[in-house]
Amino acid sequence: MPELPEVEQRRAFAERHLAGQTIERVVAAPDTIVYEGVTPASFARKLTGRKVIHVLRKGKQIWFELDQRPWPTMHFGMGGNFYHYRSRAERPRYWKLELHTTAGTRLAMTNPRRLGRIRLLQDPPREPPISLLGPDPLYEPPTTRELAAILARRKAPIKAVLLNQSVLAGVGNWIADEVCYQSGIDPRRPARELKPAEVRKLGAKLGQVIRKAVSVSADSNRFPRTWLFHHRWRRDPEARTGHGEPVVFDTVGGRTTAWVPTRQN
Repeated sequence: MPELPEVEQRRAFAERHLAGQTIERVVAAPDTIVYEGVTPASFARKLTGRKVIHVLRKGKQIWFELDQRPWPTMHFGMGGNFYHYRSRAERPRYWKLELHTTAGTRLAMTNPRRLGRIRLLQDPPREPPISLLGPDPLYEPPTTRELAAILARRKAPIKAVLLNQSVLAGVGNWIADEVCYQSGIDPRRPARELKPAEVRKLGAKLGQVIRKAVSVSADSNRFPRTWLFHHRWRRDPEARTGHGEPVVFDTVGGRTTAWVPTRQN
């Protein structure tokens, strides 16, 4: 599933192609699973003729600020993306929404596994699901004091707490593993047992990892070679980090977790 840096890359992509443009035509696929709380036909009618002011994001949720409400809100689910093209012949597979602008732009949202959602909300940041999210670590990173207060109330493993979207919006599996690795913290430890110095380091690494991933447009080939990211896939029993440390695979908080016992405690 796309995590915060990947969704931020998609937000910036849509902003680049749509901001300032007027939507001339909307083609909504007749998928009543992906479209939630609104019919595809009604969704298309509400967007037609509207101007896109900005494309905004919190966590893994994206919404378009239009010149008139309601505003469309999108979640990509597994494998969803935005595509820009000029002709219908280039329309991507698994498209669920296609926007045509008066400038000739076509932008489609795909959702191959139908796990994403398209909604139409009056005020997205103040309505579920976005209103239920915790702070966005890129746009509104918690201070050390705020993070300590959050963790002090949680007895679940720190990995599970990082994945809780009501705690931190947009953190997913690879980010949680990377932050725990770089912080030297065992992902199985109860969150409330972290020491002040560990909380401070965890918050710093969370910000550093996300900012770096966003700065390279979520292109994993450009992530530092020292990151655990490059060695955490496929549950390879022989996996080692760039420093030669053996990688162990466990299940924490119901998710596959890669960590390095010789480094994390």
